[in-house]
Amino acid sequence: MDLTTNDISYFVGVDVGSGSARAALVTNEGRIIKTSVKSIQTWSPKTEYYEQSSDDIWATCVAVIQDVIEGCKPQLIKGIGFDATCSLVALDENGSPLSISPTGNNEQNIILWMDHRASEEADYINSFNHSILRYVGGKVSLEMEIPKLLWLKKNQQDNWHKYRYFFDLPDFLTWKATNADSRSLCSLVCKWNYVIGVDEKEGWNESYLVEIGLGDLLQNNCEKIGKTVLMPGTPCGKGLTENVAQILGLLPGTPVGASIIDAHAGGLGMIGCSTEGVSNDFETRLGLICGTSTCHMAVSRNPAFAPGIWGPYYSAMVPGMWLNEGGQSATGKLIDHIIDSHPAKKDIQKKLTNGMHIQTYLSNLLKELTETKKIKSMAYLTKDVHVWPDFHGNRSPLAEPTLRGMISGLSLSTSEEDLAILYLATIQALAYGTKHILDTLLHSGYTDIHSILICGGLSKNPIFIQTQADVVRMPVLCPHETESVLLGAAILGACAAQQFASVHEAIKIMGGNADIVRPNEEVAKYHANKYKVFLKMVQNQKTYREIMSN
Repeated sequence: MDLTTNDISYFVGVDVGSGSARAALVTNEGRIIKTSVKSIQTWSPKTEYYEQSSDDIWATCVAVIQDVIEGCKPQLIKGIGFDATCSLVALDENGSPLSISPTGNNEQNIILWMDHRASEEADYINSFNHSILRYVGGKVSLEMEIPKLLWLKKNQQDNWHKYRYFFDLPDFLTWKATNADSRSLCSLVCKWNYVIGVDEKEGWNESYLVEIGLGDLLQNNCEKIGKTVLMPGTPCGKGLTENVAQILGLLPGTPVGASIIDAHAGGLGMIGCSTEGVSNDFETRLGLICGTSTCHMAVSRNPAFAPGIWGPYYSAMVPGMWLNEGGQSATGKLIDHIIDSHPAKKDIQKKLTNGMHIQTYLSNLLKELTETKKIKSMAYLTKDVHVWPDFHGNRSPLAEPTLRGMISGLSLSTSEEDLAILYLATIQALAYGTKHILDTLLHSGYTDIHSILICGGLSKNPIFIQTQADVVRMPVLCPHETESVLLGAAILGACAAQQFASVHEAIKIMGGNADIVRPNEEVAKYHANKYKVFLKMVQNQKTYREIMSN
């Protein structure tokens, strides 16, 4: 494609995930022209501690942006949008990294979202049962920022008064690009207990922060945690600073949209996609953004309080609509773990040719087993193998981070077939987790969800997609533009550039079309029975804990 023609506008979407930063060059019709990806560094100084570097991440973002805009006239790039994981960034009074790590290394100044060091702090906060916790399903998660801040105050006392800025990672990126000290409404309401409620006044809740011991964050008009709050896609400051624009090779003042969390960018990028015969009303859809973990996004015109599910969050993803966010803490990571820890993996790897992925190999093996055993559906292969998938705790709807994984039906077999069946049982368990979340939403006011949207790494796995459809008994839509997260980030840039009359219009025009996968009703009863086992397994785990507590 000719990137020098003057009759088209481009936008750059930047996504920082758990292990890499990516950028995409996107047209105003939502077509991704070019992408770039580069790994970022993670440290794990202790069990369940995960740390990153803001300098490393920013340098990586610069590199991937430079890559995707190469050959494109700077004046044709009309806007930039950023998304990132909901990780906590700490900076000193000069805006330089300040350590959050037991190592004391200032380079390690980000507590990654999946870091579980703040378990005691989350329990302490929840013990007060403050009224604003109803906006996070009744319990604050140790993955959120307020427990992590309380951990820093308790465990980094020498640095506590030296910290000048605390950013959610997406907001750090817009600050670096524009030097505008603003925060996105998305980050604050979803991860910082900032309130836009049904009855509550918008803002930081003073009684809450004082009660849990973080009242000092209210000083100087909350300058450490954010006093300027913007809707996602709102222009940040005056756009790119001259220095950053020169480094990137773009024009100073290029609009930068207020950021969004990575999962929410995926929701934004795919919620407007179209398929004939399926309603494209935003309220009828549940979006699954699948990566290391999976987020389940649903929006409604009216607030719904669902136990164990975060939200309702007003305008956190789609302006004017309430967002509820469920999730599974380990999905792609869990599948990798199941495969990596099985003895058969080593021999299978020797057989992989032409870049075949091991999951493709296992999927092909499952098809062969189905034919050999002469059974009607691959699903039946797991009749005696059951998995509870919360190896990294339950995010929702139980909101119990101490839960652990369970497998029933293990044998002494080390064969490829054994791994393939365990792999399938794990995929099914993740689908039952989706059903568990969906059922909770349906019982809490979401009466009109009729389809599932899927993007991210697992959207490339046909067995995962079909299993989700079969378990929830709804059609699954897979957007043609598979990089929904990058597309969502680019939509923010388009909105900042005022390319569209509204975010709603941008979502629908840039969202594109989708393929549909319909459920196989023949396996409905089988999955209903396995779902009963699924729910029984977690009850058994709780029973075991009660017995051992004595």
